[in-house]
Amino acid sequence: MTEKLRPFHLAFPITNIKKTIKWYTNTLGCKIGRINDRWVDFNFYGHQISAHLIDNEINFQNSNIVDGENIPCRHFGIILTKRKWNKLSDKLINEKIDFLIKPNIRFIGEKGEQSTFFIKDPSGNILEFKSFKNDRMIFDS
Repeated sequence: MTEKLRPFHLAFPITNIKKTIKWYTNTLGCKIGRINDRWVDFNFYGHQISAHLIDNEINFQNSNIVDGENIPCRHFGIILTKRKWNKLSDKLINEKIDFLIKPNIRFIGEKGEQSTFFIKDPSGNILEFKSFKNDRMIFDS
C-alpha cells in the first residue's frame, strides 16, 4: 500500500517581509498562514513554506549545467500538472515577470522530459516550476 503524499515544510531566508508577502500572494497566489514580525508561513500548493527575515544579504552563487542551462544549485519549487504549469507561466509572462530561465522544455525525448522555468523572489530566492511529460518519470534514472 502506498502512503498518501504528505505536505512538506521548507524554511528560507528573506530580507524584506512586506515585499515577500506581496510577491508570494500577488505573483504566485499563495495564501498566508501564521505570521509574525520576523516570519510568515505560506500555503504553497498545499505545502508549508516559511519565510524568515534575516538581517544580512543572501548570496546564492553556485550553479550546475543541466541540459545546457546554468541551473542555480539552491532553489526550490513545485511539480505542477501541465495545465496548471501553462496557466502559471502564461500569467507570469503576461505580468512581465523577469524569468531567470524562461519557460522551456528540457530533456526532450528523454526520460524526465519536463517543462520548466525559474524565477526569483524579492530576496533572491530562486523557485523552479516544472511539469513532467509523464509523472511516472519523476524519479526514474
